[in-house]
Amino acid sequence: MRTAVFALTEAGAQMAMRVKLALGGSAVLFVSSRHPVEGAQTFGRLRAAVQENFARYDALVFIMASGIAVRSIAPHLVSKLEDPAVLVLDERGQHVISLLSGHVGGANRLARELAASLGAEPVITTATDVEGIVAPDALGMELGLFPEPHEAIQAVNSALLRGRSVAYYVDPRCHLASFYKGALRQRGLSVCDFGAAEQDEGMQVIISPDSCGRRAGRLFLHPMMLRAGVGCRKGASRDAILAALREAVSRIAMPLAAISSLSSTVFKQEERGLHEAAAELCIPLTFYTNEELQPVIERYGLAESDFVRQTIGIGNVCEAAALAAGGGRMALGKTRFERVTVALVWQNKEQ
Repeated sequence: MRTAVFALTEAGAQMAMRVKLALGGSAVLFVSSRHPVEGAQTFGRLRAAVQENFARYDALVFIMASGIAVRSIAPHLVSKLEDPAVLVLDERGQHVISLLSGHVGGANRLARELAASLGAEPVITTATDVEGIVAPDALGMELGLFPEPHEAIQAVNSALLRGRSVAYYVDPRCHLASFYKGALRQRGLSVCDFGAAEQDEGMQVIISPDSCGRRAGRLFLHPMMLRAGVGCRKGASRDAILAALREAVSRIAMPLAAISSLSSTVFKQEERGLHEAAAELCIPLTFYTNEELQPVIERYGLAESDFVRQTIGIGNVCEAAALAAGGGRMALGKTRFERVTVALVWQNKEQ
């Protein structure tokens, strides 16, 4: 997840550095200009910094009082399906609070992971999580599935909290139908025969590429596209690229077949390995120019490498290429493998 960390005080700035380390060093730090730290961007007014960056990141972490964080983000909130994950930490790192977008945005999951790294206590208030119930919208976030309609999320989750059963159905037209069925069963959920969905008048969760047959109490989980941005050394082989992609998707618990497209810079368009890897996976391969990638780097505040910039004129390839097709949520930030770098982005097909 592309993560921005905001801190107001000197102690908060020091904690922000610990948070960045806990997140693997990929987070971008924003600290008050009164308390600068190495490697962090500074701001004069928090609200202005939040306004500028709210839509640029998948997650925002505030190291300050929760009231300050709430007032800073309030003007920018849209919906639980669009807002980024928002977390709040105290300056001593004792508690990590999942404040906003716990399920679809992944705040609950991030809060648990960050708390574990910091030795802190995760504070999760979402009812289904408190009761130990698998919420369909949270499950969708883990499996790259986008929930809709909005009102069905609350209806289904409320039914689960009342002890009602909810039937799961997987449309056989889904490219990853077998994977989804296995993932549901691993979580102790039963999968019903898809052909019986229309006869079932109870609460349902349907994994399908479309939303035919909308009705009250029926929640759809739509497979999103998993776009892979790839950078590679000259002469990187097909096998090296496929191995990197396979390891990359395994880190987000998805199969290699989940990748829907590959993209890179035009400076790699003669690389035979990239073409052969795309052909092996039967997916499209797109190459973007610097003029197309630079605005993406600036829009999302992507970290840049001086070496890469000196080599090809821009400082970020794999993340920018993965986001260039229309944005999305970063599933895996720039990750280095042997001779290959990979970034993965989930994109809703309606984007």
